[in-house]
Parts: sequence; C-alpha cells; structure tokens
Amino acid sequence: MADPDLIQVRAALDAGDFARARELIDDLTLPPSSELLELRAMAAYGDGDLEGTLAAYGDLYRLHLENDEPCEAARAAVNVGMYLMMDSGLMAPVRAWLSRADRLVADAPDNPVRAWIAAVRTYERLMCGDMPGTGHWARKAMEGGRRHGLKAPAIIGQVAHARVRIHDGAVDEGLSALDDVAVELSAGNLDPLTSGQMWCEVICAMQWIGQHDRAEQWTEAMERWRQGAAFGGLGGRCRVHQAEIMRLRGPCDAAEQEALLACEELRPWMRREYGWPLTELGNARLRKGDFAGAEEAFMAAYQNAWLPQPGLAWLRLAQGRTEEAFSMIENALEHPFDIPSKERPPTGALRRAPLRDAEVVIALAAGRADVARAAAADLETTAEAYQSHTLRNAAVAARGRLALHDGQTAEAIRLLSSAVTEWVSLRMPFDAATLRIELAEAYRAADDRGAAEQEFEAACSAFRDLNATPWAELARERAPEEPAGIKPEPERCIFSREAEMRTVTYAGTTVRLKDLKGMRYLERLLAEPGREFHVLDLVSAERGALPVEPPAEDLHIDAQAGLEVFDSKAREAYRQRLAETEADIEEAEANNDLHRAELARADREFLINELRRGVGLNDRARTVGDGVERARTSATRSLRYALDRIAEHHAALGEHLERTVRTGTYFAYEPDPRAPVKWQI
Repeated sequence: MADPDLIQVRAALDAGDFARARELIDDLTLPPSSELLELRAMAAYGDGDLEGTLAAYGDLYRLHLENDEPCEAARAAVNVGMYLMMDSGLMAPVRAWLSRADRLVADAPDNPVRAWIAAVRTYERLMCGDMPGTGHWARKAMEGGRRHGLKAPAIIGQVAHARVRIHDGAVDEGLSALDDVAVELSAGNLDPLTSGQMWCEVICAMQWIGQHDRAEQWTEAMERWRQGAAFGGLGGRCRVHQAEIMRLRGPCDAAEQEALLACEELRPWMRREYGWPLTELGNARLRKGDFAGAEEAFMAAYQNAWLPQPGLAWLRLAQGRTEEAFSMIENALEHPFDIPSKERPPTGALRRAPLRDAEVVIALAAGRADVARAAAADLETTAEAYQSHTLRNAAVAARGRLALHDGQTAEAIRLLSSAVTEWVSLRMPFDAATLRIELAEAYRAADDRGAAEQEFEAACSAFRDLNATPWAELARERAPEEPAGIKPEPERCIFSREAEMRTVTYAGTTVRLKDLKGMRYLERLLAEPGREFHVLDLVSAERGALPVEPPAEDLHIDAQAGLEVFDSKAREAYRQRLAETEADIEEAEANNDLHRAELARADREFLINELRRGVGLNDRARTVGDGVERARTSATRSLRYALDRIAEHHAALGEHLERTVRTGTYFAYEPDPRAPVKWQI
C-alpha cells in the first residue's frame, strides 16, 4: 500500500507544484527508498535544481547496489547520464555513468535498460558530432524500445536517426520520419520530459536546413504543449525556438524579449550550451539595429565558450570593421565550434552554410572576390544537396552579389530581384530589405535612378516597419551621394513642459498633454537628435541621480552572465563531475580510444576552469536579466506608453516618432536628414 505522505508528494508533482513537493519530502522522516528518491529527483528537477536531481539519482544508484539489484542500479545510472547530457554539456561524465550501467547489465543482454542505454548513447554521439555512431545507437534504441514496449527510447532513437539521414542528404526520408514523430508528440502519448526534449529536437532539425515554415508550425505546436506541461529547462528551450522564428518574421522587439526570458530561464540549466540563447539574443538585437546590445550579448556568449558566428561577424561589418569581420568568419570556418551541442549541425556543409552566406558579403566588402566565389560555390552545392528553399535563395543572392561585383548589371538585377521576391515569399522581411539595398546599387550601376530610388526607399520603409531604423540610416550613410540640391530648412516644433503639462507642436498642430516619465525620456532624445543615450544614462539623468555622461564600463552586461552560481554544494558537484571525467579518460586510454580521450580532456579543462572561477552565491555574476536589462525593460515600457499617448492625440507626430525613436541598450531619436526637425524644449 502506498504511503499517504508519498501520495501527497505525487499530487503536488502532478499539479506542477515542485517547490511544495520538495517541502513535503524534506519534512518526511521515512527511510530512503527507491520510490522516495525518484520523487526527490523529479521534484528537484522541476524546481530548477539540476544538482539535486543528479544527487537523488546517484543515491538511488547506490541504494540499488547495496540491495544487490544490478539492473535497477543500471537504470539509475542511465538517469544520471541522461540528465547530465541534457543540461550540462559534459559528455565525459555521461560516458562514465553509461559505462557503469553497461557493466551492471553485462549478464543481461536483453534487459530493457539496454534500450535506455542506447538512447542516451545516441545523443552523446550526436552532440559529439559522431554521425555514424549516432546512427548505430539510434537503431539500437529503436529496436530495444519497440521490443520492450518502451515508447520513449524508441522515439528518441527515431528522431536521432532522422537527423542522421538529413545530415547525410536523405532529406525527404528524414523529414518524413520527423513529421511522424511530431504527430506522435502532438497526440500526447509520451511523458513530459521526453516530449519536451523531442519537440526541441524536431525544431532544431528543421532549423538545420532552413525549413523555417515547418519549424514555425512545430514551434507553435511546442508552444501549445509548453503551457502547463514544460518543466525544468524545457520552457526556456521553447522560448529560444520562439525567438528564432520571431526574429526571422520580424519585428524583433518580441524576439528580443523572448530571448531575454529564455536566458533567464536557462541560466540554472545550461552550462556549456548557455551561449545558444545568448547568441539568439544578440541576433535579435542585431536585426533591430541595437549594435551595442548585440555586442554585449555576443560577447557574453563568447565568454561562455560559445562561438556566436556569423552574428558577430555581421555586427563587425555593420560597424565598418570589415577586416575584423573577414578575419572572424575565416577563423570560424577554419576552427569550427566544437562544444557538444544538438542545437547546431555537428559537422559538414550544414554547419558551414550560414558562415558561407556571411562570407560572400564580407569577403566582397574586404576586396577578396576569390574567397567570395569559393564561398558561393560551396553554398550552392549545399543548397542542391539539401533542397532547402532558404539555402537555395541564399545561393541565388550570392550569385547576384558576385554579378554586381563583376559589373554584370543585367544579370545582377535578374538574380537579386528573384532573391528579394523569394525572401518576401518566405516571409523573411529583414533579409528582403537588406538585399533590396544591393538591388538598388545594381540599378544605379545600370543608370536606372528611378528604379534604384524605388528599391532603396522600399528597403528603408521595411526597416522602419521592422523597428530597425538604424539599418535604414546606415544604408543612407553608405549610399552614393546624389547631386547637391537646396538643403531644406528644419521644421520648427515644440516639446515644452509647464508644471504637470506638455505643450507639443508638430506639423502645424498643437496639443496639450499630461507629463509622464516617458515624456521626460523623450525630451532628452529630442534635444539631441542622432545622439545615442545608454539606457542607464537616460534613467539616471531622469531621476537626477547622476550627471548625464557616457556610462562607466562596469554598467554594461557582465560577460560572465549566465554561468552557474557556485555554492559549496555546486563546487562539490563539479568536483564529482571532474572525477567522472577522469574515469572516462582512463577508460578511453585503456581502450586506445584517442578521440574519446581528447573529448574528455576538453571536458576536464572546462571543469577545472569553472572550479578556478569559484563564483559564490553571495558574489553571483549578473545575468542578462539584471541591471541593464531591468533598466532597458522599464525605460522602454515608459517611453512606449508616452508615445502611445502622443499618437492618440497627435497622429502625425505619433507616426513620426514611431519611425524615428529607437530603443534598446542605447536609445536615440534619428529623424530623416532630408526632412530635419528642430525641437524647442
């Protein structure tokens, strides 16, 4: 008969109240049992305590050993390995625990635990970039799962096998298998942990090959599933995928907020993969034109040993640091990212494709047409192999850019026009707007000024609609000078405060509005058109706390943001991971497996560096949600509220400010220089 106290714990877990479940468990005076330890592990994971989960399953492993229950101990060892694999990015300890499980079931060749061992080995191999090994273990997981009626390892194997087939070029076969999995997940036939992980896998596979429509459909399905079902780090992973789609569709304000929330939610979970959500945050800010904010996010990702490319190289190009951008993209191609991850293609052409796309543009800007041609050829080969609309169109755009560089204006116009149309069709407006700038250049080269101006204005209008006006301004700065004309006189406007009211005059219309905090932010921006105000500078000045001056370096986002905070318990856990890693190195060397030993040594180096870092709970590093981000969120909300109030009473001014006010880490008012405005404050 079940213990009534444990029934209460299960009820709390079923309700998703993991903190309450842990409280109930901590109050119990029951002796350790397998049931109690499994409940403790589930409650800890749901409550955001990965180390608590690992400790509970470790205790369960030792309990089964003491009771001479080798198969049950093997299952507990597999659980430790599985949770380590999902969230730590440390594959050496995963292998060490799987080796323990293997030894325990050595005399039970057809035990169901072997299906689980195969499932975890499948993803250990995938995350280490061993696609043949992934396929081998995926087939074993599928076979074992089906033979023993275990849905979870069978589905895990099926997803991994499909990803191998896609990687190997059998795209239709792989996509068909993933569609079958997605239908199974939608039916709710699997446990929440497996469901969440496999949703993430399906979407990652679609993103690999640029199948963004499919990725969007399954992201929406995952988002519906997430409500009330996701726990642990699953909700944060959902948010990253949401941010990826939002960034592609634009505008990127919502994508940035979703990425910020993902960073906050994933901070306790991800260690070596934490650069993934940080990089997505940087990509969203980059598309908004918040170059300072993008830099902060990309550098935080870099400090977490993640390679935030090609985003960081695109940023350097936008900043005019062309040689640095070129060096970065070449280095990324020569020295591929090697942190275990299932979020990016592990090897080969699919990993190179986004880098090649950037390389074409950056190499041409750097005067390296030979490099650009080689990159375009590789991109086209990849597009033909994987039959992706996105990759194919990137290859068409690359050919168009090369034609423009070679002076083949008619061919450039044909190819670039086709690529712009396809980006619009694929609902990727930022990519379309960016390419329109180059199409305008092709029309200028063909001496068709009317068409050039039309494309250029269409691009700038799209950037404004995407709340990415800095890209429009950048395009105007770099556009060829038109013949000089009569410089327009600036329009005289008023934005003055009298007590609690504002007098606002624009385009010949005057209104009176109640003063708001956001109005005071806006006043600072209008007073100095074109100046970028750091959000902390803006907020401090409004409060009267600090003089108005550029913020000190220590006000920026800490590049260490997101690392796991260390208390004594966490430090002990890292030492345990280190011991497990040493065991994996020893086993690999005994088996003369040099590659495995090399991977394990990389894990060991990471762990040693983390232990040296020794961040304590009373000295925790700021996360991307702290300091700057709180100020950014608060100031943006206040300013947007003020702009909405202005638009209600003065539609023309509301429209003007919507186009010209930029928010982010840096706020700015950037009116069109062809229609200057002079504000009386």
